[in-house]
Amino acid sequence: MSLRNFSAPLWFLLLIAVAALVVGYVLVQRSRRKRTLRFTNLELLERVSSSGPSRWRHVPAVVLVAALLLLTTAMAGPTAEQRVPRNRATVMLVIDVSLSMEATDVAPTRLKAAQVAAKSFAQGLTPGVNLGLITFAGTATVLVAPTTDRGGVAKAIDNLKLAQSTATGEAIFAALQSIEGFSQVVGGPEGPPPARIVLMSDGKQTIPTENEEDPRGSFTAAKAAADRKIPITTISFGTADGTVEIEGRVQSVAVDDGAMEEIATLSGGDFYKAATADQLRKVYDTLGEQIGYEIKEADASRPWLILGTLAALISAALSLLFGQRLP
Repeated sequence: MSLRNFSAPLWFLLLIAVAALVVGYVLVQRSRRKRTLRFTNLELLERVSSSGPSRWRHVPAVVLVAALLLLTTAMAGPTAEQRVPRNRATVMLVIDVSLSMEATDVAPTRLKAAQVAAKSFAQGLTPGVNLGLITFAGTATVLVAPTTDRGGVAKAIDNLKLAQSTATGEAIFAALQSIEGFSQVVGGPEGPPPARIVLMSDGKQTIPTENEEDPRGSFTAAKAAADRKIPITTISFGTADGTVEIEGRVQSVAVDDGAMEEIATLSGGDFYKAATADQLRKVYDTLGEQIGYEIKEADASRPWLILGTLAALISAALSLLFGQRLP
């Protein structure tokens, strides 16, 4: 029950009428008392008066006033912040499938753990959110365009394949292009739906050659996302101890937290670090709550209306009980 904001506060002017009824009731009771005191035959008065305690006859009136107060508050339209599912939003899930994702520092491998967490995220997202999927290694591939069909996204996640190199910037540009194309189709009088990119990667960009400021680099892409007001939520996945064997040689594939955090900062998004499969799942759960729901000022008059109606019914019942009439 909220008393913070009201959509139609002018209805509170009815409280003047309620106050007038209270004053009128008090005046009537005083007038009745004066007429009673003029009745000098007290013995006869005692025989004809009600046998119940006189104070109870005021209870129905008190409850009725309470009902009027509650109903007036309901008509004033109280509102409250409520968590409601989003019915239009676009999310591009961007997953790194470079060879470093084969590292076993996250059991069973980084890729397997990422697949499980990403599927859970996709299936738990509220139905009204349009979800797309992009994977990237040396190039970026749009596997699923934004859609509310979670089955296609889950199937694509199951079929992820590893490849060489890490073109993070190309992945972000591909996500921006996919979002813009989808927005042109579904945009209406309200404008394009709000959009966000969720980028999960475990390593540093290698294409362009470790130059994030390149025109096709990850930092440049992050700035482009900021210009379009599309924040990038980054998840830095893995540990500093990760290694993979490539062409018979063991290579270190330490996670690059700094680059991922910078991408999030430049785009106006959020940065998360996940060093275990459980941490990654919790990050995705958090994102599901943030993306799938929003806080809105919603109508909160129902509790006041229910209580007001119940109070009015109780007042009528008490009036019949104590006075054999309705108030």
